Amino acid sequence: MTGLLLLTLLAQNVEQRGFIENRALLFPQDAPNDSANAVNQSLLRWEGSYKPSPWLKFNGSFDARLDTHRQADRQLRLNLDDRTAQRPALALRQFSATIHKGKITAELGRQIIRWGKTDILTPTDRFAPRDYLSSVVDSDFLGVTAARFTVAGANDSFDMVYQPWFTPSRTPLLNQRWTALPPALNGIAITDAGARYPGRSQYGARWNHFASGYEYSLSYFDGFNTLPQFAAQFDPLAAAVRAQRFYPNMRMYGGDTAIQLPWVTLKGEAGYFTTSTPGSQEYILYVVQVERQVKEWSLVGGYAGEAVTAGANNPLRFTPDRGFAKSFVGRAALTIDVNRTLVVESAVRSGGSFVRFEYSQALGEHWRVTPGVAWIRGSMNDFLGQYHRNSYLSLAVRYSF
Repeated sequence: MTGLLLLTLLAQNVEQRGFIENRALLFPQDAPNDSANAVNQSLLRWEGSYKPSPWLKFNGSFDARLDTHRQADRQLRLNLDDRTAQRPALALRQFSATIHKGKITAELGRQIIRWGKTDILTPTDRFAPRDYLSSVVDSDFLGVTAARFTVAGANDSFDMVYQPWFTPSRTPLLNQRWTALPPALNGIAITDAGARYPGRSQYGARWNHFASGYEYSLSYFDGFNTLPQFAAQFDPLAAAVRAQRFYPNMRMYGGDTAIQLPWVTLKGEAGYFTTSTPGSQEYILYVVQVERQVKEWSLVGGYAGEAVTAGANNPLRFTPDRGFAKSFVGRAALTIDVNRTLVVESAVRSGGSFVRFEYSQALGEHWRVTPGVAWIRGSMNDFLGQYHRNSYLSLAVRYSF
């Protein structure tokens, strides 16, 4: 009887959920470095939590992946740091302990950390590496191993983050279509020479103030850019270029605000980025946007801008965050009913543009089907335009449990 009571109490403090999703992508056009027109991806994600006491909670999330395009590793080994070029077949996405007492909350372990208030582009979101492996215009977040402490009062909160080792964003594989090479490199073999990872820790702090009708925050980050630059070395014997990833150091001074006006909500966010790494730029990245809720419509529109303050442009870099700068960005979401939604996202620059449509339909309690289409156009010398052969159709089928 005692054992049964213990199991009952344990079950009351445990929560779990998850899904199995299969996503098919169809690319009508070949890319110069990738002739595959169809990619199929399967993902199992399980999330669970255990709360043994009112002040302590354990959180966990686990991913298992398989695909047809070798974007996921074929070896069944558990990955803990997300530093592999391919997605791991088995990965611990989140594993942390949350301690809450009074005004203080601490989360220790692998977790997903988000800063900022704007959509599509968030300049101050520096502890949130992304996975760009299968699409530059549709990415997922990666967890980081960190200690996060938050002190929250009635009108103010102070957030401190310490990340002992570096987790990079996952970039497209060199032999696949989301790596768009300059025309001058056509016909030259490029090999992945791995990466040089930073050896020191990262840290940052954010203060947020709430008031009637508005809020704002100031933030600071000292660490490294999760997006790489490339050191290229030509091997004349093999007639190939060896490309090695490295990650410039970065300091960010940022802020964001949200102001509730009678008809719209006005949001702004900006970051000033400095570096001492040779060949890297210093710049300002900012977003100004308005939001409005009209019945079942959620509408967001604005402008993302950039101003370079020091340094010359290095073409051997991968910077999708800055690639969306100097763009008019927008998002519209329609909740048709409890089972159906429609989402449209777009970014338009002088040299390129993209628009994505997704329609989602729930079928019963557990199933959801989401067809979509992404249309990308522009010139090869534009960040978005260089992917003009990567327009695609998608179909995701998810079973949630």
